[in-house]
Parts: sequence; structure tokens; C-alpha cells
Amino acid sequence: MARKKREEAPSGGNAPWLNTFADLMNLLLCFFVLLFAMSTVDAEKFEQITNSFTSTFSIFSGGGSAIREGQLISSGMYQLNNLDEYYSSMGEASSESEEEDSGATDSEDKKNTSEASSDLTTDEAMEQIKEESKELSEGMYDDISDLTDQSNLTDYLEVSMDPEYQFVQLSLRGSILFDSGEAGIKEEAIPIFSKLGDLLKQYEDFTIEIEGHTDNVPISNSKYLNNNWLSSARALSAAEYLIQNKGFDPSRLKYSGRGEYEPITNNSTAEGRAKNRRIEIKIYNELSGR
Repeated sequence: MARKKREEAPSGGNAPWLNTFADLMNLLLCFFVLLFAMSTVDAEKFEQITNSFTSTFSIFSGGGSAIREGQLISSGMYQLNNLDEYYSSMGEASSESEEEDSGATDSEDKKNTSEASSDLTTDEAMEQIKEESKELSEGMYDDISDLTDQSNLTDYLEVSMDPEYQFVQLSLRGSILFDSGEAGIKEEAIPIFSKLGDLLKQYEDFTIEIEGHTDNVPISNSKYLNNNWLSSARALSAAEYLIQNKGFDPSRLKYSGRGEYEPITNNSTAEGRAKNRRIEIKIYNELSGR
């Protein structure tokens, strides 16, 4: 009996694993389709990217356009090869703009320098300010002198002007306002100081400084340790009267005690000591104190 020949697969025929591989590819394709169907596209970000490219190269809005004058990039032309010339020309334009700005700046600097050279020197400017301050103080001095006469205060007040023309000063003898060793204004001196307050009210918007001064006779009691304390208390007493009874703004009033250290005459006589015991009120002009 003749043996049967072994059957061999025909050459080039389909192998059994190809069907399995094809099924696998179909499954993978379905899987990715499902993933894409389940995903969401961020429309806002996509719109931002689109706008960015549109504003830069204009390649979306019209389907194709050129940079400056030339052929369309989207038409497959060669303009991309000339981008180096495009950016070079941008650099040249920027350079020209910077040179123009630099030229304008140099022109302005020269102008400012020329104007500065024509300005007053520091000494001349200070002299001009001093002249203006002098004019203001002289006007205040005349007005205050007239008010002093009208208020019948000439027997009590001495009006003077600062040598540097910063203020006009009213000096009032301390013996008129205060008892010896005391800081409270005497009852009989209230009408005098009230008239003085009305005069000062004309200058309530100006800076007013009140200083207390004493003679060199030492003082030490239960109220005041020394002349510094006494002179400070008297200045404060005068300031409080103006604030409480004449409606002065406390922020415009300054007050301090100078003790025995700024005498206006010799303390060797009773008359000299009486003059050194005083209250000084300084009214600063508009340039110096406002």
C-alpha cells in the first residue's frame, strides 16, 4: 500500500495567526475611537492659539497670506527662505527709530542744559527769597503796628522784626501777665491778653510761636524746679488761653521755655531783670512758616 503524502500548506497562503492579528488591530482601532469620542477639546485654548497665529502670520483667516509684499506661504512658495531679510529689515527699522528717539533725547538734554545755564545761581536764588521774605515781613510789621495802636496795646507791647525777615515779634513784659514765681495769667491782665489774642487772630493761619523767658535769679519751689520749668509753664499758659478762649488751632501754635539763657539786657539791675522776664510771640510770614 502506497503511503499518503504529507499535506503541506500552499505557498503564499493565509496563515492562521493573521486572522487573530487583524482582530486585534480592529479592537485597538475601536478602543482609540472610543477614547477620542470620550475626550473633550478645550475650545477656549484652541481659539487663543488660533488668534495668536492669525495675528502673527495671518495663516488662518484668509486661507493664506503673505508676510509684507510677496507670494503666499500657504501656496507652497519660497517666501520662507526670505524670512531672514524680513527680520533684518525689522531690525533696521527699530534701529532707525532708536536713533530718532536718541536724537530727540539729545535735543531735549541740550535744551534743558541751556535753560539750566540761564537759571539763577544758588546765591542769587537765596537772595531773591530773602528779598521776598523781607517784603512780606515789612508788610506784616506795618499792619501789626497799626493793629497795636488801634487796640490800645502800645503801652504793653513792643513790636519788632527779625533781622532775617522770617517773622514779626511781639514782646510783652512778664510782670504784666504773671505774679512772681507763678505761671497763671493774672486776673487784671486778662483784658490785655484778650486784646492781644484778637490781634493775633488776624494771623491764625500763620505759624505762631510763643516763648517764655526769665531773669537769672534762681528759683526752686514745689511747683517749678528751675527757671526753665517756670518759663515753659508760662508759655504753655499763654498758648492754652489762645486755644481755649480765642479758638486757635493747636497745630499752628508752638510754645517753649527759654529760661534765663536769652536775655535782652543785663540782669545786674532790677530794671534789666524786669525786661528779661517776658513773653515773646513770633508770627512767621508766609514763606517761613506756612
